[in-house]
Amino acid sequence: LPLQGTLVVSVGLQFLEALYKLNSPWGRCMGSECGPGGSQSRAVWCAHSEGWTTLHTNCDQAERPENQQSCFHVCDWHKDLYDWQLGAWNQCVPVSMRSTGVIQRPAVCLHGEEGIQTREVGCVQKADGVPAEDVAICEYFEPKPRLEQACLIPCPRDCVVSQFTSWTSCSKMCGTGLQNRVRFVLAPPMFGGSACPNLTEFQICQPGPCVGPESLYSLRVGSWGPCSVPLPRKDVAKEERVRGRGRVKDPETKELIKNKRNRNRQNRQGGKFWDLQVGYQTREVTCVHRSGNADALSLCSQESLPVTYQACVLTKDCEVSDWTDWSPCSKDCYELNGPTGEHTRTRRVHLLPVGDGVECPELEEKEPCTPQGEGVPPCIVYNWKTTEWTECRVDMLLSQQDRRRGNLTGLCGGGVQNREVYCVQATSVDPASMGEGQKERETSRPVDDDLCLSPPPNTTQLCHIPCPVECDLSSWSAWGPCTFENCLDTAAKKGFKLRKRRVINEPTGGTGSCPHLVEAIPCDEPSCYDWLLVKLEECIPDNERECGPGTQIPQVQCVNSDGEYVDRQLCRDAILPMPVICEVPCPKDCVLSPWATWSLCSHTCSGKNTEGRQMRARSVLAYSAGEGGVQCPNSIALQEVRSCNDHPCTVYHWQTGPWGQCIEDTSVPPANSTAAGVGVRGGDSSCSVGMQTRKVICVRVNVGQVPPKKCPESIRPETVRPCLLPCKRDCSVTPYSDWSACPATCKEGGNTKRKQNRKRIIIQLPANGGQDCPEVLTQERDCEVPSVCLGYRWKTHKWRRCQLVPWSVRQDSPGAVETCGPGLQARAVSCWKQDGGQADMGACLKFASSMPSLTQPCQLPCQDDCQLTAWSKFSSCTQDCVGVKTRKRMLVGKSKKRDQCKNNQVYPLSEIQYCPCNKYNAQPVGNWSDCILPEGGRVEGQPGMKVQGDIKECGQGYRYQAMVCYDQDNRLVETSRCNSHGYIEEACIIPCPSDCKLSEWSNWSRCSKSCGSGVKVRSKWLREKPYNGGRPCPKLDHVNQVYEVVPCLSDCGQYVWVAEPWSVWKVSNVDLKENCGEGVQTRKVRCMQNTMDGPSDSVEDYLCDPEEMPLGARDSQLPCPEDCVLSDWGVWSRCSLPCNKVSTRERTACLIRQPGEGKLCPNTTETEPCSLNSNCYHYSYNITDWSTCQLSERAVCGSGIKTRMLDCVRSDGKSVDLKFCEELGLDRKWQMNASCVVECPVNCQLSDWSPWSECTQTCGLAGKLWRRRTMLQVPQGDGRTCPRQREQWKPCPVRPCYQWRYSPWSECKSEGARCGEGLRFRNVSCFVSDGSGQEEGSLVDDEMCGNLEPSVDGDKRVTLEEPCTSPCPGDCYLTDWTVWSPCQLSCVSGDDLGFGSVQVRSRAVLAQEPENLLQCPEQEWEARPCTEGQCYEYKWMTGAWRSSSRLVWCQRSDGLNVTGGCPMTAQPVADRSCDPACNKPRSFCTEAGVCGCEERYTEVMTSDGLLDQCTVIPVLEIPTAGDNRADVKTIRAVSPTQPSNSLPGRAGRTWFLQPFGPGTWTRQIYSKCRPILCRNKKPKKPQRRQMYNNRLKPLTLAYDGDADM
Repeated sequence: LPLQGTLVVSVGLQFLEALYKLNSPWGRCMGSECGPGGSQSRAVWCAHSEGWTTLHTNCDQAERPENQQSCFHVCDWHKDLYDWQLGAWNQCVPVSMRSTGVIQRPAVCLHGEEGIQTREVGCVQKADGVPAEDVAICEYFEPKPRLEQACLIPCPRDCVVSQFTSWTSCSKMCGTGLQNRVRFVLAPPMFGGSACPNLTEFQICQPGPCVGPESLYSLRVGSWGPCSVPLPRKDVAKEERVRGRGRVKDPETKELIKNKRNRNRQNRQGGKFWDLQVGYQTREVTCVHRSGNADALSLCSQESLPVTYQACVLTKDCEVSDWTDWSPCSKDCYELNGPTGEHTRTRRVHLLPVGDGVECPELEEKEPCTPQGEGVPPCIVYNWKTTEWTECRVDMLLSQQDRRRGNLTGLCGGGVQNREVYCVQATSVDPASMGEGQKERETSRPVDDDLCLSPPPNTTQLCHIPCPVECDLSSWSAWGPCTFENCLDTAAKKGFKLRKRRVINEPTGGTGSCPHLVEAIPCDEPSCYDWLLVKLEECIPDNERECGPGTQIPQVQCVNSDGEYVDRQLCRDAILPMPVICEVPCPKDCVLSPWATWSLCSHTCSGKNTEGRQMRARSVLAYSAGEGGVQCPNSIALQEVRSCNDHPCTVYHWQTGPWGQCIEDTSVPPANSTAAGVGVRGGDSSCSVGMQTRKVICVRVNVGQVPPKKCPESIRPETVRPCLLPCKRDCSVTPYSDWSACPATCKEGGNTKRKQNRKRIIIQLPANGGQDCPEVLTQERDCEVPSVCLGYRWKTHKWRRCQLVPWSVRQDSPGAVETCGPGLQARAVSCWKQDGGQADMGACLKFASSMPSLTQPCQLPCQDDCQLTAWSKFSSCTQDCVGVKTRKRMLVGKSKKRDQCKNNQVYPLSEIQYCPCNKYNAQPVGNWSDCILPEGGRVEGQPGMKVQGDIKECGQGYRYQAMVCYDQDNRLVETSRCNSHGYIEEACIIPCPSDCKLSEWSNWSRCSKSCGSGVKVRSKWLREKPYNGGRPCPKLDHVNQVYEVVPCLSDCGQYVWVAEPWSVWKVSNVDLKENCGEGVQTRKVRCMQNTMDGPSDSVEDYLCDPEEMPLGARDSQLPCPEDCVLSDWGVWSRCSLPCNKVSTRERTACLIRQPGEGKLCPNTTETEPCSLNSNCYHYSYNITDWSTCQLSERAVCGSGIKTRMLDCVRSDGKSVDLKFCEELGLDRKWQMNASCVVECPVNCQLSDWSPWSECTQTCGLAGKLWRRRTMLQVPQGDGRTCPRQREQWKPCPVRPCYQWRYSPWSECKSEGARCGEGLRFRNVSCFVSDGSGQEEGSLVDDEMCGNLEPSVDGDKRVTLEEPCTSPCPGDCYLTDWTVWSPCQLSCVSGDDLGFGSVQVRSRAVLAQEPENLLQCPEQEWEARPCTEGQCYEYKWMTGAWRSSSRLVWCQRSDGLNVTGGCPMTAQPVADRSCDPACNKPRSFCTEAGVCGCEERYTEVMTSDGLLDQCTVIPVLEIPTAGDNRADVKTIRAVSPTQPSNSLPGRAGRTWFLQPFGPGTWTRQIYSKCRPILCRNKKPKKPQRRQMYNNRLKPLTLAYDGDADM
């Protein structure tokens, strides 16, 4: 069937017919072998143009894409063969250009333009960079790196130039010349910015007409040509023979003869290291027209022409030998991860450079190396070792600082302990080469800590001192019966009553350290067994009657003295309790209640003045009928009293003393000797068994010691027990370390001897009587100072003969007839050790100062020249300010006889100088140093600080200030000139840190609940705040208190209501005959504390449960005779759980008296339904939150216990006794206690101060000495913080800074000519300064710099002359390069754009002739990158308007006025004009182009909007009450709101009118003055209005003379 619709075929693109879909990617490359032999497949299907899949036959089979292709099968090892190759990033292209193809620059560029840059990324073979067969190879191991990244195209930066200098003087003295002014480049154009403008401006000047013809020609000398070698001697001799034989030998021949005699001078000292050849060089002399063209020399009128030749040295480059072989590796052992060694190779100098030859290259090379081979031994390994830990030390709480340290020994819990760490050799080089003892010493000898490469172990750790567990005792039991001391031996007729208590916990040291647990009272008639009355049975009337007298049979049980039930046979000797007489009331009898329980005994014992008593009572329930009935007893018979605790108050107990020292027990053999090894502190091994004894005495309470027979012997504690003797432990120290190294460099002239030291370290401290540690742990000795300092110096030799330019060159010069004139002379230079031995040249090139010059210019005197010796040194001054000092020189040779040489004006032979009048004054300079404590200061351990080795941190110290000495010329000199040692010092105080001080904890408050779980609180309050870096306070509340709240659990039965017996009935409706009817009974109800013996003391009623409070009064019916009498109701029965309204509860009453005839008893049972939360309750457990971590009483930190409480809660939310939940058997799955840790207060520990450093400056005022210390232990928790001062400084002694400094260059001089190539000169002089760089310094004698190496600003090449060019008249030339500009960053608004910094210098063009301007060279500038650039901003500045113009300029942020840098789009207007012109008085042209008025004047406009006049802004004065003046006056005022001076007596009573709102006046004024703004005479100054807005508002206020306004 034909398909409906159109089918297309395509690969990846949709055409008009059915197409094959290739949405499926190629699958993974599969193959049996690695490499290009793999294959991969993909899915291909035919789809309709609408997207649904169809049969393959509907698509063109010829266009079907391949579903399988060959591929490269990647294996893991291909990762080593292929990798991504990353190309360089291309230029940053704007994002806008990528979309439009055209660069669209923003109108205003601020931060730059966003761009994108691309790069090429390819997969290549690592070996040769050949592209891989498939990119998927690299993608298999790593994703393809990104091809694009964002970039920033910075804003164009225009060239910035300075302002022009002032105009130069005219280039000519007469005629027409030029004046120049120049400027220099400050910032180069960058990122496409505008190019630099012209740096030079010219203007024509005409000083005046010239007198006579103007000079048109100038003599110019050219530059010196290359240095040439004169012709060989044979050529010179040949020329001489040709020129003429038989003549007298010319001077050149004489020179050759002399040179022959001195030919071996090249073999002198050092001569083999250079090839010195003296040659000559020439220059050209020309005559130039001012137009720049050369003409004949004859046109230049000059008496003598300049010299055209001079001697020179032929340039020779440095020549060195080949490299030597590499030296052996400096490391001769094998170490896997240790540092490598190095080996070196050198080369020697064959020829030193001469003239401007190439300098010598590096003569030594170093490379890291590692020794190889089988015979290489392993390196010595160094490891850290530690001493044993010190004893655990507990720092006190903040509340304990004021205690004496001796009282703190009881502190326990968490603490800190320290140890020392030192580095030792782990293995010896050759273990077989040394004995065991030596090996052991070497492996324990301390070495330099730098040799241990691993991080050192901790020197501090937390520790725990177990807190002593005090005895926790139960309460005393009740006194027991009088019993024999030993029931097995009853012959002794001596008895005791005992009471006991028990130890609840396990105290430290066992129960032996607890107080006594048994107390005894002697008694008579002891017995071991007795009958215990369990209960009395019901009263049974006699003779089987229903009522009347009867008996109650007692139920008894045999018990021993401890109250335990025993066999009844044991009580056979005891008296059995008799039956008790009782009575069952008859209907007419009086009815009494049962006896209440006996009260507590009034005294615990009986004595002369005290006797124990107990009471009980009963009450009348019904009165008798009067006739035939038993009468009620009187009130006295309703109470009974009996004796109790009739034993005497003499209580005895055994008292024990502390256990004595463990002493050796000779009866027990010693323990195994192997136990005598060194034990760990706190767990020392025991070596033998000893014994301890203690004292046991019998004590009578409140009396003291009594004879032992008073106490029961059977409970006497033991007096002897065995113990373990700890082993003796000797002190152990390491061997001495090696001596510390002496300084490698020696200081010449230093008198102080350096020290070297060695130390040993205590490994373990002695214990248990062991050998003590040695007192000396460090030793010190002087270093052996080398006699001569090792170093190298240059040695110069005698100058050789002065060599002239060859005669063949100078023979044609005028006057060259004799051998004299300028030349060159050379000398030898050699390298010597400081101790005098000769050394290799390379050593001096490397270690000595710059090599002295090998040549110098010289002058051979001519026949008529005057020859003089050099000046001698000045003679010394015998005293300051007195006399003179002189120096002299003499004439030499024939000069002594020549008259012209004897002219002392031209050739003075002596010079005189006055002796300096030196006066010195000293003054302090700089700041005071830190306050420095005396060296080695130690302080006694203070509370809260580390005890061992505490460094003194506070107290009195000294601070220092440097002294400086000046001479009379205010030049810095040595401080010794002022008789000062360089310092002044004064005492200072470093305040000691004071910790936060809190009070002791208050007592715990009572538990917030009397039943169940509550909280109890204690607090401490702030006594003293911390200061000077003391330990901080914990977080305090608003009243400076800190609280601790812990949960508590109150026993619900600890407080009970106790009711006394009911009172006698008070019958309200009295039947005198029957004594019955309605009545009231009362009783006292008290809240009492419950004890083991029953309720004892009365307490506040709020502590008892108010719901449980018994009634204190009751109304009831007093039974009449023969009425039925019932007992009080019993307690209600419990409701069955769960509570529901179906269940009930009941209570019963007992029948006490049967009713008479015809009378009935009421119900003895009462029931009521059970109602939830009314009389029926559900119960559940409630768990509290965890308490804070509770520690032992003496502990400050460490391990503790946190607790939580379990509550039994009733369904109405009330906490009740736990027994209610326990009786229900509810699940108790919670853990009530858990261990916890309180962070220990670890104090900061700092290292000792380092030695003082070298001075930070070798000279000057600002030198400092520093010392530092590091933190060894970071403070933790409540510990003392670190002192903020970790480094200290003090000033160095002030030393003058001497330095060589250049004088300014002289003007360029072309010798013998007007212009051309010449020389300029400068001198080097010695200056002294204070090193601050803020002053020029002062010139001093060169002798002061005599010890300095010749160098200027660090450059050892001192250049005193250099070639220069002196321009000829008419020349147009470039100036010298300016100095480099300050380093400038590329930034916007202070933000660095990340393009680095740049600095620039420039050369401007100078011209002298107007007609030669076209021949001028181009101006030049060059830039270079730099570091630490500064950010500059540029902004437009404007001056005040002057008529219609003002100055507008660009200013840099440092205040420098520049051209360029400011955006041209934001340039303010510099010119303005108004039409018509502003010619009214007080008017001016505004920026808006309209006329406005000056300040304090307002504009009055014409009808067509033009300015008519400027008038003063009026101020209206309105009269107030009492003022008859009703006119309005215009007052000239400085401000519209500031009135003029008013009349006396009117202050504060005048009101003023001012504009209502900015720039607006009220047009109409109403009598109520609503639109008028009224102010006091002293109004607040309003905000200044905008000037121009005010100017353009016309004044429209008018006044018609109405006085009522």
